[in-house]
Amino acid sequence: MKIIIAENSGFCFGVNKAVESAKEMLTDNQVKIYSLGPLIHNNNVIEQLKKEGLYVIDDIQEVENCKVIIRSHGVPMYVYDIAKEKNIEIIDCTCPFVRKIQNKVKEFHALDYQIVIIGNAKHPEVIGINGWCDNSAIIINNEEDIEVMLNYDKICIVAQTTFYESKFNRLVELISLRGNEVRVFNTICNATQLRQKSCEEIAKISEAMVVIGGYHSSNTQKLVEISRKYCINTFHIETADQLPISELKKFNIVGLTAGASTPSWIIKEVYDKMSNLGDMNELMKAIEDTMVKVHRGETVKGKVISIRNDEVMVNIGYKSDGIIKRDELTNDPDIIPSDIISVGDEIEVLILKLDDGDGNVILSKKRVDTVKSWDEIEEAYKNQSTVNAKVIEIVNGGVIALIKGLRGFIPISQIANRFVSDLQAFVGKSFDVKVIDFDRNKKRIVLSRKIVETEEIEAKRNKLWKNIEKNQIIEGEVKRITDFGAFVDIGGVDGLIHISDLSWSHVKHPKEIVKEGDMVKVLVLDADKQKNRISLGLKQASPHPWENIDEKYSIGDIVEGKVVRLVDFGAFIMLEQGIEGLVHISQI
Repeated sequence: MKIIIAENSGFCFGVNKAVESAKEMLTDNQVKIYSLGPLIHNNNVIEQLKKEGLYVIDDIQEVENCKVIIRSHGVPMYVYDIAKEKNIEIIDCTCPFVRKIQNKVKEFHALDYQIVIIGNAKHPEVIGINGWCDNSAIIINNEEDIEVMLNYDKICIVAQTTFYESKFNRLVELISLRGNEVRVFNTICNATQLRQKSCEEIAKISEAMVVIGGYHSSNTQKLVEISRKYCINTFHIETADQLPISELKKFNIVGLTAGASTPSWIIKEVYDKMSNLGDMNELMKAIEDTMVKVHRGETVKGKVISIRNDEVMVNIGYKSDGIIKRDELTNDPDIIPSDIISVGDEIEVLILKLDDGDGNVILSKKRVDTVKSWDEIEEAYKNQSTVNAKVIEIVNGGVIALIKGLRGFIPISQIANRFVSDLQAFVGKSFDVKVIDFDRNKKRIVLSRKIVETEEIEAKRNKLWKNIEKNQIIEGEVKRITDFGAFVDIGGVDGLIHISDLSWSHVKHPKEIVKEGDMVKVLVLDADKQKNRISLGLKQASPHPWENIDEKYSIGDIVEGKVVRLVDFGAFIMLEQGIEGLVHISQI
């Protein structure tokens, strides 16, 4: 029989913290230790702790002058108030993920949002979360619960940490129709998601599945549900004694997973009985291979498992996942996490803290990127190659631009190859620059956009002079208008359209025909590279109006025209642009 062990199974961080805290407290025989409710959903562990002196109570009112462990599921807010009144020392082992939900619920309840908890109303975690919004939450566990739900102006949706994610997403869509403003927080624990994903992966390739965990454990029940979806031969057990050995012997490939409340020693017993081996080295290796030892200040690789606006969760193979706060992701304040990374990406991160107080590992991506960026910028400085920069703020004498995540300075004299009076127009803009001064020790980076623009214009000019020909029709942009004509940029070089070459009609001022910013097609009348002078014609790029005039007008035709000029001997009438006729005074 081949046994496949799920990559993520057994004790999660929150449960492990609760059990370890209990064992540590039980070494103190001076005071009684209680657990408010069963510490975890595993009868074997509960019995073992009971033998060591851990007593279980169902109500905080039952005791006083003692120590009480709050299990990982968390409790309502009033429990802490009662404990203070009764001189009870609280050992708070609430899971960090549950604590986040409690704080989120408390925050949005204060803002008059209707709290909706997606989960099992009888589960202690959900009961505890509801106690952080005065027990006013609506509990949704299925689509039928939504049918009787009223409409609300503002709704805040959270989830029980062990809820099935696909079902959560489906319920959120329906609940969102009941509110004008809906805030959704996917608070399903990452450890839960990883266990469910690992379970799904091995269930798809196994002939049978064994799921170890308490019969009342919500997260274990979810693993059973997933296993049965992909593998009909699924067995849910609490201990090795419950293994259906005769049934399992029929299968060649058996998958093994365990809920978050299942200790490693029970997993070992089950594996031992399934494999009929006394040597547990193979199992130990399988379990240990999924865990790594990390240290503060160390750079490690991890996989992005979730992305939010304010933080990114990364699996680094440690007993708890890592968090990258938004300000440790990048130096660019305008970037949102999903712009630069995606779920599933493998990234390098620096470990800042192994425990922030809530059991989270705090990571930094930008500090790893910073080291690489200094090397890359130094290389660009030596080779005089261009790099992309984004202007983020205006400072005295110029602007600050982000270049590969680092702050560089662009003096106002180097921002463009022309005079600039308003730097605000550059904020938020990205463009290529060159590094003109670099000192890693002083953390100084000076950049120039002007040099790049000058090189770009020179390249355009060379290309233009190489290809330009007389009588060629090209397109350009009107850059400047004077009394005697208009200057047009035709690719790094300005050409002049004289006022007489703007139109076949009489023109008093160039503004009658063109304006700055217009794109126009012009004919090259003359090009002198030595004098850097190009003469252009706008009217010449269109047919002469007198061409084929005999096809448009005949003697004796009655036509309409516009009086454009009066003289002593008559009036000039314009029939169309470039075609004028005289009505003699004797014919008026």
